[in-house]
Amino acid sequence: MRVVLVPGVLALLPEYAGLEDPVPELRAACVAAVRWLGADPVVLADPQGERVGRALLTQAGGAPATGTGAGTVADAPPARVLVVGNGSAKRTEKAPGFLDERAAAFDAALGASLRAGRPEVDAGLAAELWASVAGIERLAGLGDLGPAQVDYDDDPFGVQYWVLRWQP
Repeated sequence: MRVVLVPGVLALLPEYAGLEDPVPELRAACVAAVRWLGADPVVLADPQGERVGRALLTQAGGAPATGTGAGTVADAPPARVLVVGNGSAKRTEKAPGFLDERAAAFDAALGASLRAGRPEVDAGLAAELWASVAGIERLAGLGDLGPAQVDYDDDPFGVQYWVLRWQP
């Protein structure tokens, strides 16, 4: 099984790239991770994340996934899973949600649990901090993923983004 987490940031959509890509390092990490993931993954995401996930699959040279959106891993674990989600959007004064003093600690805790392969999300706090965690919450259905390979961990625009890979 292979699992990849990418952020659902609209700047990753081709129509937002323009003449100068606003997130070249993030895009490169996402495309490389999605290419590593392989064909036809189950996508765990909210509607915006599903849109970004499909675009990344196309950019990575694959066809859009067949199992998307409110994907489930309850019956049998799929061979490939693309999870779309990100941390808080309130990390700085220029962030979309302005500054919330709790954001850095929330992202540190969520990031540590993701890197360990055992995601733990405080859904109430995530909503208050504008974190997109619908796909991340569904990772629990895959069990212990083991340590993640971290391809990207940064907060451009005051929003926490990760690109992580697991191969349990």
